[in-house]
Amino acid sequence: MRTKKMNVMVLGYGSREHALAWKIKQSPRVRRVFVAPGNAGIAQIAACVPISDENVPDLVRFARDQHIDLTVVGTNDPLALGIVDAFQAAGLRIFGPTQTAARLESSKAFAKAFMRRHQIPTGNYAAFQAYAPAMNYLKELPHGRVVVKVSGLGKMGMGVTVCDEKAQARAALHSYFVQRTLGDAAQTVLIEERLTGQELSIFALSDGHNVVPLPAVRDHKRIYDGDQGPNTGGMGAFGPPPEANSALMAEIMDTVMRPTIQGMAAEGNPYVGVLFAGLMLTDNGIQVLEFNCRFGNPEALVLMTLLESDLVEVMLACIDGRLHPGQVTIREGAAAAVVIASPQYPAESFPTGLPIRGLRRAGCLTNVALCHHGTGKQDDQLVTARGRVIGVTGYGATLLTAIERAYAGVAQISFPGAHFRRDIGSETNIRTEDQKRTPWFSPSPRLQKVHDRSGV
Repeated sequence: MRTKKMNVMVLGYGSREHALAWKIKQSPRVRRVFVAPGNAGIAQIAACVPISDENVPDLVRFARDQHIDLTVVGTNDPLALGIVDAFQAAGLRIFGPTQTAARLESSKAFAKAFMRRHQIPTGNYAAFQAYAPAMNYLKELPHGRVVVKVSGLGKMGMGVTVCDEKAQARAALHSYFVQRTLGDAAQTVLIEERLTGQELSIFALSDGHNVVPLPAVRDHKRIYDGDQGPNTGGMGAFGPPPEANSALMAEIMDTVMRPTIQGMAAEGNPYVGVLFAGLMLTDNGIQVLEFNCRFGNPEALVLMTLLESDLVEVMLACIDGRLHPGQVTIREGAAAAVVIASPQYPAESFPTGLPIRGLRRAGCLTNVALCHHGTGKQDDQLVTARGRVIGVTGYGATLLTAIERAYAGVAQISFPGAHFRRDIGSETNIRTEDQKRTPWFSPSPRLQKVHDRSGV
């Protein structure tokens, strides 16, 4: 008996959704892929739907009218709005956690309290609903090396201030509580212990009870080389990092991922979807910085490159409560993604409508993939439309090769004022073919050629 071909819809507009649509389209079970709202680059591989990913009623109607068999939530806001609950109530299949389960991301205060209840390792913190008590607490601290974080969903990497001194923390509290720069996202603000160590992004799939890990990824949030400057939505990522060996991954699964899924089920909020834990590998062991309830961006570009399994089959297994490790297979090798951004990003205001050149050349390179994050179209010309514009992903048998290929793709692309980080993977020692350890800042001769060409 022939299996019915499926219509699949992805919710979101960026390079993460481009990567998801690209991977979903490879499934032999899929007939058509829709992305709401998508972007000009996504429109080259899928049908873009002019509905905001936050417009829950219209998305439910569209899914019914177009006989959508599976919807995949890419961004965080629809989850916080309860889109999974609405689709389930309408009898529609959707991949992602319910509104109550998604509080692991939409409420940092809930997540911290949950981790304390279930002995999941995380830094010390205090939560406040008003400016004065937060300032009094800060005054009593012995130093100002803290993280001030809004509990709700910030935008574009905003809502997290990493402080070196109390003056920065006071300014952050004033911005969030008094100036209301992030609105309702700052109804509750956390002052957290500032942890030090290597950061790691861990992803696992869950059907509410079973948990299967995906490859570890490391992303680069700061705008400038050397992890300098303000946070962004993400300027690049690579994976798997060399230190994410089987022993470390087993420890993370035992101390963080499984206890989280088990704890959510025990509290009556079974978690179905992908769980993203941002970790810090400290001198005192693994510590959870925060949870996200969807694929990261740009981490998704790395993950979709490395995932060998049929993504649609895996998502259906999660929804149907039949997930098992054998359904998830990973390619050998490594992947690296570099983000090209608009001039002045991550400032709130930046120019748009800048013509983008070289995309065809970059897309023709071997083992290089382009995922559009913020592109539009003017008179048949692709132009910039958001702060982050293009994600360029390279794949290779080694991490060094993957990084080389990503930067070779970046070197082909240009638009006025384009900028990107030139040090993705710099903090890890990457083995070259002769097995000598060569960091990105002191590249091998063949890597130096790519580095020299990569200015746009």
